[in-house]
Amino acid sequence: MTKSTRTTPDVALPARVAPVVELLGDANKAKGPADARRPGGRSAAYRGIDRAELVEDFRLACTSRALDDRAITLQRQSRAYFEIAGAGHEALGLAMARSLRPGYDWFFPYYRDQALVLGLGVTPRDILLQAVGSSEDSSSGGRQMPAHWGNKALNIVSQSSCTGSQCLPAVGCAEASSYIARRNLQGCAAHGDELTFVSLGEGATSEGEFWESLNTMCRLRLPVVCLVEDNGWAISVQASDQAPAPISELVQGFRGLAIHKVDGTDYFACRSLAAEAAARVRAGEGPCLIHAMVTRPYSHSSQDTQSKYRTFNDLEEEATRDPIVRLERELTEAGVLTGSEAAEIRKSVGDLVTAIGRDVLQAPRPDPTTVTHHVVALPAIPERAPTGRSSAHGPDEGSTQSVGMGEAIRRVLFEQMKADERIRVFGEDVADAGEDIIAFVEGKGGVFGTTHGLQREFGIARCYNTPLAEANIIGRGIGQALRGLRPCAEIQFFDYIWPAMQQIQSEAATTRWRSEGQFTVPLVIRVAIGGYLTGGAIWHSQSGESIFTHIPGLIVVMPSRSSDAAGLLRTAFRCEDPVLFLEHKHLLRQKYARDPLTPADYMVPLGRAARVRSGDDLTIVTWGATVQKSLEAAAQIAADGMSVEVIDLRSLIPWDKEAVASSVARTSRLLVVHEDVLTSGFGAEVAAWAGEACFSDLDAPISRVGATDTFVAYEPTLERAILPQTSGIAAAARALLAY
Repeated sequence: MTKSTRTTPDVALPARVAPVVELLGDANKAKGPADARRPGGRSAAYRGIDRAELVEDFRLACTSRALDDRAITLQRQSRAYFEIAGAGHEALGLAMARSLRPGYDWFFPYYRDQALVLGLGVTPRDILLQAVGSSEDSSSGGRQMPAHWGNKALNIVSQSSCTGSQCLPAVGCAEASSYIARRNLQGCAAHGDELTFVSLGEGATSEGEFWESLNTMCRLRLPVVCLVEDNGWAISVQASDQAPAPISELVQGFRGLAIHKVDGTDYFACRSLAAEAAARVRAGEGPCLIHAMVTRPYSHSSQDTQSKYRTFNDLEEEATRDPIVRLERELTEAGVLTGSEAAEIRKSVGDLVTAIGRDVLQAPRPDPTTVTHHVVALPAIPERAPTGRSSAHGPDEGSTQSVGMGEAIRRVLFEQMKADERIRVFGEDVADAGEDIIAFVEGKGGVFGTTHGLQREFGIARCYNTPLAEANIIGRGIGQALRGLRPCAEIQFFDYIWPAMQQIQSEAATTRWRSEGQFTVPLVIRVAIGGYLTGGAIWHSQSGESIFTHIPGLIVVMPSRSSDAAGLLRTAFRCEDPVLFLEHKHLLRQKYARDPLTPADYMVPLGRAARVRSGDDLTIVTWGATVQKSLEAAAQIAADGMSVEVIDLRSLIPWDKEAVASSVARTSRLLVVHEDVLTSGFGAEVAAWAGEACFSDLDAPISRVGATDTFVAYEPTLERAILPQTSGIAAAARALLAY
């Protein structure tokens, strides 16, 4: 008899399956041993499955459909504000849940997976609480729309709305599983035979992140079950308009991927395949992709009317393949249920869901004063000056331990990786060399050398190269962070970060807030940024930090010298939220950015600026490479008998408003300088805030200096004309002083 693994983790492992298994419409392949009979002739099992499990899954299928109907009613009554149904996917989801282990495996579902999550243990009340936006909604406390699943206890990772973006974090989660299971790591747990489940609709397979995820899960032979639920429609776009062939044909070239196609309306075919596929993955034989053909009897969502683009005959034909009707028919024909018993189940389920629907309308709504809760949680870092810090004008020439900013970053990475095995460093070119030749070559260690020697010291499991795919790098980092690791992902050049934008903005930055603090992403994203390179040109010289400071939930730092880089990087590894750590390329080896090595316990608090030059007549607020140019401009102005104070923000999100206000209260004039383009640069935020908060202290208009509103050019004289220079900063300062 086939037993469910929903509550029993041990499953029998079948022989290796063929690369492609076709189960469409072939009921014989799903049959089990001969049925056992209860006294009186009622089957104890049917097709090898215990009768109680079959009745339970039929009840849950009816519950899922009733929940859809109730949500539609609530939305039409304006008591729910959005609705998206899982109708047509019930048999597939419940069959899959029988071979999965809630709280043991990890789950990255999508919005049609209502029946699946019911099978995993989410309650009907949980689902309707989310529909009405109650503060008791266990997924998000009213922050997410319905069908955005999330349950910490069940390992159902909080879901975003983005289609396909869950695939890369799922791969990172599976990657973390393999790493954690071999180690005893603080705050991390994994099981040797756990798997990661990720699902998506066939429309989402058009997304590049889906293909990037297949690349990595196959290359690393990760324990991933990828379920593509194909109802033929991506809102109103037919599958035939999405791709030249079905997804199970398009993925044939991925070596090591077991590919299955199944009729997703056939509960028994899905049940058999789910057990077989899960067992293969648990046995360590690599990932699998299941292409399941399902139906969509309801419109895409409450904002869609599918009769506008589907014919009556099409919808009528699809109704004949309703998975619940099909399951009920087979169970009654087999004597598992009588017709009256099935009708009673439908009625009792309907009554229950109706009662729950009334109950949730009385549930409390979220408190508006809590909207800013769970954006980020900053670590408590004591303020402390670095021992032996160099002067603002240059290195401490008397210190034999002074190091450049790039070397400081490299040494802190060594230090932190030695202290914490949860830290893994990865990205393009970050490793030293192939394991088979590393003993015979110098090693690469990053295009700027900041990761040189990490692989040699800590091994390929902790410092490794990734595909040339920025979304892949960040998405995998998110998945690892969700498991409690402390991943450090490197984006080689800021100019190439944009393919990762969805992973950074929509996945990493929103996770804490959208899950109401259930899930966090402690991910450090190191990015080489900026110009002043002489020859960097458009795609190796840009800034653009202001775009990322606009993302709630993302911490952004940009040190200008060695000691700050070391202190901020140590702090970043103590954050439970994503940190964008911007490393200015021009500063990595500059002598004026050198400092004595700071001790391992030296950290820079987030949101604390540094006053790098004192003055009484004008405040310059700046960061990154323009700190040094502002200091040079201040030195020129000192010859005129005027003193300029220079504030290095260091941390942009959060930023030190108090330091700016305190300085402006003394100087009465403010100039904001940054390398990014002037229009909508972060300096505009500083200026706008100061204009409101410091208005009574100001004796002159706030002024800004930034790059021209162009890209950075290749030819040196053009680059100098585009980026802020000392002379231009000094001229702007003199103009303010003369006002």
